[in-house]
Amino acid sequence: MISIKRICDSDKDFINSLKEVSTVIAQNDPELTKVVSDIVNDVRLRGDDALVEYTNRFDRRSISINDIEITKDIWQENIKSVSDGLINALKHAASRITSYAKKQKAESWKYTDDDGIELGQQITAIERAGIYVPGGKAAYPSSVLMNCIPARVAGVDEIIMVVPTPDDNLNPIVLAAASIAGVDRIFSIGGAQAVAALAYGTKTVPQVDKIVGPGNRYVAEAKRLVFGTVGIDMIAGPSEVLIIADGSCNPDWIAMDMFAQAEHDEDARSILVSTNNAYIDEVYVSICKLLPEMERKEIIESALEKHGVFISVENLDAAVKIINQIAPEHLQLAIQQPESIVSQVRSAGAIFLGSYTSESLGDYCAGPNHVLPTARSARFSSPLGVYDFQKRTSIIKCGPDSASHLAQTASELARGEGLTAHARSAEMRKNK
Repeated sequence: MISIKRICDSDKDFINSLKEVSTVIAQNDPELTKVVSDIVNDVRLRGDDALVEYTNRFDRRSISINDIEITKDIWQENIKSVSDGLINALKHAASRITSYAKKQKAESWKYTDDDGIELGQQITAIERAGIYVPGGKAAYPSSVLMNCIPARVAGVDEIIMVVPTPDDNLNPIVLAAASIAGVDRIFSIGGAQAVAALAYGTKTVPQVDKIVGPGNRYVAEAKRLVFGTVGIDMIAGPSEVLIIADGSCNPDWIAMDMFAQAEHDEDARSILVSTNNAYIDEVYVSICKLLPEMERKEIIESALEKHGVFISVENLDAAVKIINQIAPEHLQLAIQQPESIVSQVRSAGAIFLGSYTSESLGDYCAGPNHVLPTARSARFSSPLGVYDFQKRTSIIKCGPDSASHLAQTASELARGEGLTAHARSAEMRKNK
C-alpha cells in the first residue's frame, strides 16, 4: 500500500505541518556550481572548440563544428516521419496558444499632461531569443510551442533553438513543433555548454538577448550563472499541483490528476486539499486501484510518498489560506462553484476551474502558457508570456515652457542630493 502524508487543519501542529509542506528548500550544491561554472567559462573563452568538446563528451557524439546546426533540409526530412495525427495536434495547440498570446501583446502609448509635457512608453521586442529544449530521455514538443510562440507574437526578430541529441538521435516531433512555431535556427547542443553558447555567442552560435526553456539542474545552474549577461525566464523548481476538492468530482479523476503531476519525476509535488474527509479516503482508494496500471508507476509512487499530501480542512475559506501559503504552480479548483473563491486567490501560476478542467489540458493545448512559476515564486512572478519578450522604454519630451516649469522642482531635488551638475543642467533650460 502506498503511504501518503495526511494532515488536518484541526491538528495542534497544523501550522508547522503546513509550513513544512509549503517550503521548498533550494539545494545549494557547491560542486555542481563549480562544474557548471567551469563549463560556462570555458565556452565563453574558447567558443566553438569547447562547445564541440563538451557536446561530444556528454552526448556521446563524434562531430565537428560543421555538424552542430540542424539544417532546414534535415528538419523537413525528419518531419516526414511524424504522423498526420500528431502534426494536426501540434497545429491545433499552436493555434490556441497563438490566439491567447495575441491578447497579451502590449502596444506603445503616449499622452500630453497638463504641463504640456509629452510622456509615453515605447514597446519593442527583444532582437534574438534562445529557446532551450530538453532532449535525451525526455522530449517535449509542447515546450517548443509554449516557449517559441510568445516570442514570435512579441515580434522577436530571430529565434534560436538548442536541443541535445545524445547518440545523434533527433526527435522528429520536436523538429515538427519547431517548424510550426516559427523557429529560425536549431543547434544540436545541450547542457550548460549550450546555455553558455547562447549567452556569450561563439563563431557558429549567435549570442541571444534572453534564454528561456526548461532543462536539468546543470541547465538551471548555467542559466543562473549567465543571468545579467542575458535575460532568463526563471530558475524552475520541481513541478507541483494543488487540488481543491469538495467531493463532487469523480475520485478516479483526482487520483489521475495527482498521477499526472507525479509522473514528471520523483521530486514533483501533488497535494489534495478537501473539505470532505471521507472523500480523501475515496481518492486514496482510487490511487491504490489505478497505480498498478500506470507506465511510470515507480516514479509516481516515489513522488507521492516523498511529496504527496492529503490536507483536510473545515471549509473553503481555510482552503484559500492554504492556496496563498503554498502559492502553487498549478491550482485545480475541482469544486462545484470555483468562481466563488477564484478572486481570493492571490498566488498561483495557473488556475483550472471546475472538475472538467484537468491541468493536463493547460500543459498542451488550452492556450495559456505552461511555463509557470514554481517553488512559491508565484508570490512574485507570472507565467511566461509575450511580455517576457517585450521591452518598455520611457519617452519624455519637453518644450521651452514645460522644461522651465519642471526646472525649479528638479533643481531643488538635485541640490538636496548634492548633485549640482544635475541642478544646473535643469536650470540652464529655464526661461529667462
